[in-house]
Formats: sequence, structure tokens, C-alpha cells
Amino acid sequence: MKKLILGLALSAVVSLPVLAALKVGDKAPDFSAHASLAGKEFNFSLQDALKKGPVVVYFYPSAYTKGCDLEAHTFAQMKDKFDAAGATIIGVSADSIERLNQFSADPEYCAGKFPVASDANRQIAASYNLATTAVKPGQTDVRGTAIDHDFIERATFVIGKDHKIIATLSSKEDNLSPDGHVEKSLAIVQQLASK
Repeated sequence: MKKLILGLALSAVVSLPVLAALKVGDKAPDFSAHASLAGKEFNFSLQDALKKGPVVVYFYPSAYTKGCDLEAHTFAQMKDKFDAAGATIIGVSADSIERLNQFSADPEYCAGKFPVASDANRQIAASYNLATTAVKPGQTDVRGTAIDHDFIERATFVIGKDHKIIATLSSKEDNLSPDGHVEKSLAIVQQLASK
């Protein structure tokens, strides 16, 4: 009897649908989030941003960590090129808004050039089917400050004005470096602008 119950339980688990990553052509989940630009807080709305043109939504593990710092710095350096292509950039992490106020204004990273949004409860990441990883006890950032949130996997979505996902970039699946996310997403929005 135990084997029968175990067998039924296992078959029920196996038949459950697995969350698949969003892919090209899928409708991007709309979201609003508390964000910071140059240390000033505001409410970011994907729907409002899409009225202006394509949006590059990039998810990253944590401000003030090596790869995320490189990615933010590279986005800041390339911001004028994204503007020329009519694209908006928004970074999303599980960092608190207080931490993002510092990061967004820091001249070494976001440099006040583009906003970063707080997804502290990881609901936005979940809506994009992204995984999170628990922070290790005692883990600190490059400044020696404790990191008190889980890490959202690094992934970038280029979203068209019609809310459709034009491209997905993943460090796991595409073996992209943090600055590779920037270069690839820039090439995609530039190609869109040239059509």
C-alpha cells in the first residue's frame, strides 16, 4: 500500500508543469516598482516606459558585487547609445531601495544615468520565471557591507513597444559575461532602430 501511495505521489509531482523561462514572442509581464535614479526615488512603470520605445529590463544579483558593478558601469557608459536607439534601461534586483539610492548615484556604477528598481519580495523576478539563490551567511559586498537579500539570476529581456519579448539573454544559457549582456542588448535595440 505504501508503494502504491508513493507511486501515485511521485507521478503527480512528475506531471506538474515546470515553469519555463520566458522566451522570444511571449508577452512581458507588466510591473511597477520603487526605483532610484541618481539617488532620487520614484515609481517606475514598464507600461509607461514602453510608450517611448523598447525597454531593456536587466535583472542582476546584487548592487556592489563584482559582476553587477561591471554591468551597471557598462550600461552607464553606453547609455547615450541606448538613448540614440530610443531604448529605456531599467535594472532590477532584490536590493532595498536605500541600497539602490547609493548605487544609482555612485559615479563608479550607475552614475545617475539610468534607474534601478527594488524587487525586494522578488515578485517581478518570479513573474519573469527567474530563479533566486539564497545569500550565504555573512556574505558581504565589495564595500564590506552585509548583503541581506537573495540573489536574482542574471538575465536581460529586450521588450518591444507591443509588450512582446524581442530577446532574452541569460548568463546561464548563453554563457554571457555581465558586460556581454550590455553589448548584446545594445546591438538588438540598435538593429530595431535601424528598421
